[in-house]
Amino acid sequence: MRKTRIETSSDIKIIVVDDEKGILDSLSVIIKRLGYQYAGVNNPLEAIERVKEEDFDLMILDFLMQPILGDKVVEEIRKFNKDIYILLLTGYKDAAPPLKAIKSLDIQGYCEKADNFDQLILLIESAVKSINQKRTIKTFKDGLNKILDTAPDIYRLKSINELLEEVLTHIMSFAKCKNAFIIIDNFIWNNKNESLFKGMGTYDVSLDKFIEMLEPSFLEEMGRTRASKQVVNLEKGIILPIMSDTIQTLGVVYLETNQVPVEMELLKIYVAQAATSINNVYLHSVVSMKNDELDRTYNELKQRYMDAIQVLRLAVDAKDVYTRGHSDRVAYYAVKIGKSFNLDEESLEKLKTAGIFHDIGKIGIADDILFKTDKLNDGEYSEIKKHPLKGANILSAVSMFKDIVPLVKYHHERIDGRGYPFGLKGDEIPFLARIVSVADAFDAMTSDRQYRSKLNLSEAKNQIIANSGTQFDSEVVEKFLVLLDDYETMQKEIEYTFGPK
Repeated sequence: MRKTRIETSSDIKIIVVDDEKGILDSLSVIIKRLGYQYAGVNNPLEAIERVKEEDFDLMILDFLMQPILGDKVVEEIRKFNKDIYILLLTGYKDAAPPLKAIKSLDIQGYCEKADNFDQLILLIESAVKSINQKRTIKTFKDGLNKILDTAPDIYRLKSINELLEEVLTHIMSFAKCKNAFIIIDNFIWNNKNESLFKGMGTYDVSLDKFIEMLEPSFLEEMGRTRASKQVVNLEKGIILPIMSDTIQTLGVVYLETNQVPVEMELLKIYVAQAATSINNVYLHSVVSMKNDELDRTYNELKQRYMDAIQVLRLAVDAKDVYTRGHSDRVAYYAVKIGKSFNLDEESLEKLKTAGIFHDIGKIGIADDILFKTDKLNDGEYSEIKKHPLKGANILSAVSMFKDIVPLVKYHHERIDGRGYPFGLKGDEIPFLARIVSVADAFDAMTSDRQYRSKLNLSEAKNQIIANSGTQFDSEVVEKFLVLLDDYETMQKEIEYTFGPK
């Protein structure tokens, strides 16, 4: 295949704001040596306008400046930009703003000026790591949303040629590449056994012409991909196997692109779903399809979708250390309560699944609202109240979740009708949703959050009792209070959900 020259450069953009020219000159040299893009500004008002007009990842900001101080600069910037990472510098320790002000303005780092810049360099590198982690989470979030948006299209029954074109179009969109092809081996279609090929860009040619374009070494790499069922990275592209868990490798897809690992994982998820869809077309093309084959295909589709939803749920957890493990604990408490009512296995499974996915809708809520540490305004609270509906919509994409949707949709309704999103009351709220509501509230009370410390067991029980019959179903509360007599044992059973200490 053709060789291309790859040039790499950091896309981290840093703006330094200081009224001392010597500081700007020194930091210009340091930042460029670290490999990052640099902009220097000696006027704080000009800096505010630069941040409005350009996308910067990190600001290094002097505190004592004219005509306004550094904290006022941050206050103005936070009105329109919540994402830029800010490090505050000061040459006078006693003149620095108080810690409360630093926290309220979301200033992520503070450093005193010194003759050497070792501490500042460490803070810059730490900031870049945080920025890259935030980008990774956003890439996962955007990519998984794209998968959820495109997945229904490839599962509609259509001709194999239409399907291959649609799959290749979506994959190229994920990978941001212009040249790609997909090839399927020994496909039974219209009573014939043949190889199917679809190319785009450079490879938008006939199958015969395509074969002439390939070098023997590349054909060998394609064979290695099929045999190993593993992604093969080449000098200027990647080959991914198209395979399912129930049959042999169907074929391969080749992309002329260079991918970061996160994007590669998203591609693997989508290609796995595409393989299931291609296999589905294959089964429909065979005369007298067998029921067990359809069952296996359906179960694999379910597992692929569950995998995508699970990764999406983990992406939500990864965003916030305070809520990590929350969904697993809600599922655990909900199942415990269900067992105390002697519910059947099907109902217990619904409680477990609903507990795991009850907050999946928060993937669609802006981070500056989710992680706000002070009181939400009316508009922000209205956005938060949308997450049960957003979660229900995500799970409604496939009929297999139809029994879980009401539990996710109504887990914030209250017995007295003052809940959301619909203000249901009493028996209008599904019984299993009432169980999830108590489990969710209890774990929230006994977990640390950005805006408050966790309650101890006695305080949490008092809160549950105080809201019995108004917020919570009184029968569910009664059963749960009995279970909490063995609270220490339960905490040992869910110790893994809290992560490393």
